[in-house]
Amino acid sequence: MNILEKVVQKVLEDQQNIRLIRELLQTLYTSLCTLVQRVGKSVLVGNINMWVHRMESILHWQQQLNNIQITRPAFKGTTLTDLPLCLQLNIMQRLSDGRDLVSLGQVAPDLQVLSEDRLLWKKLCQYHFTDRQIRKRLILSDKGQLDWKKMYFKLIRCYPRKEQYGDTLQLCRHCHILSWKGTDHPCTANNPETCSTSLSPQEFINLFRF
Repeated sequence: MNILEKVVQKVLEDQQNIRLIRELLQTLYTSLCTLVQRVGKSVLVGNINMWVHRMESILHWQQQLNNIQITRPAFKGTTLTDLPLCLQLNIMQRLSDGRDLVSLGQVAPDLQVLSEDRLLWKKLCQYHFTDRQIRKRLILSDKGQLDWKKMYFKLIRCYPRKEQYGDTLQLCRHCHILSWKGTDHPCTANNPETCSTSLSPQEFINLFRF
């Protein structure tokens, strides 16, 4: 809870990653509701009233996040819409979350047109999902073409998306040492570079399971 509070305060200060922390808090609150109402006494550690108080803290944080007023910087230089269309489209192709693409399309009418580009959504589907998964969720538009945008949002409800992380932990299979990607440790293996494996957050958590 202390870590979560620090994260929320950071989001409130920077006004970044608001949606992600909202989703995290909502998932946590929903899980705690289930535990407190059903099997909390046999699962949760400590007094049940303490967990109810923690849930109230989560609700308070959610309210703070909902009250955030995004302040736009007074910037008079070149904006995204000032760039050539080919560059705008190229930038959009770097987004890995369809929700970000939809949000970007709501900024300006010109971006709205670009955000509906079929090729953008096709690449997004092919990046996150296998050909077999895509074939099982084909949707045709009124014109008889594949509606990649609708397919993407249908696919994310059925299958997990490809995970992306800005920085990852490495586990050395030889020394059993954790280190950040790009940093070295005094490995005694003959070929240290072949011993490191990237860990996702879930794989890191799994290390602590007995």
